[in-house]
Amino acid sequence: MPVTTKPLHIGIVACSAEGAALCYRTICMEAAATMGRHAHPEITMHTHCLAEYMQPIERDDWEQVAALMLDSAEKLKNCGADFLISPDNTIHRAFALVEKKSPLPWLHIAEVVGNSAREHGYRKLALTGTKYTMEGPVYPEVLARHGIECVAPSPLDRGKIDQIIFDELVNGVLRSESLGVLSTILSRMKSEGCDGVILGCTELPLLIGNETSPLPVLDSTRLLARAALRRAIEGMAKA
Repeated sequence: MPVTTKPLHIGIVACSAEGAALCYRTICMEAAATMGRHAHPEITMHTHCLAEYMQPIERDDWEQVAALMLDSAEKLKNCGADFLISPDNTIHRAFALVEKKSPLPWLHIAEVVGNSAREHGYRKLALTGTKYTMEGPVYPEVLARHGIECVAPSPLDRGKIDQIIFDELVNGVLRSESLGVLSTILSRMKSEGCDGVILGCTELPLLIGNETSPLPVLDSTRLLARAALRRAIEGMAKA
């Protein structure tokens, strides 16, 4: 690889607009502390619309989800990206299928969260997100490798969180009533022994954070953005 003074080019495989936008903004805004005023790595984003993803997700067709992710990956490679991230927890259920065929390396959002959870010493984490994330294997498998227990809310509470995400947050709607619902759920999980919560939907940090959550939060969106920023800058040093 030729010597360069530029950070690596970040490719974002987006799914839902609000979460992808928060991830993109976080990279751009936080880069200045390391790279200088107004500076950030080169970033390219490709987005199939959320409807294209939801159709196969709703019929449990993760092969088709992977195909959409790989189509974005190919386009981002052609734009010059060096590595990829996806600020969407739900579609990481297809990650194993994607990784085998991807033209570029990825950072895995749950692995990033798991590393942060281990560093902070969490032992039992509440998991919030879409029903596909809360009921899926992605976070339980990753956290188990770190010796951390992962607990989903009750079925009733999972339904409430999923509805808030798809009816409100992905559309940029933030309601104080929904914050109250989520806070009540997390208070209950705190009483059941959870010592932190994974915001396992990239839109959830728009609604709740450490200032309003009964539990310390692991913000998957910003953790992924910061990991991508570190990777881009480290790649510049190693190039």
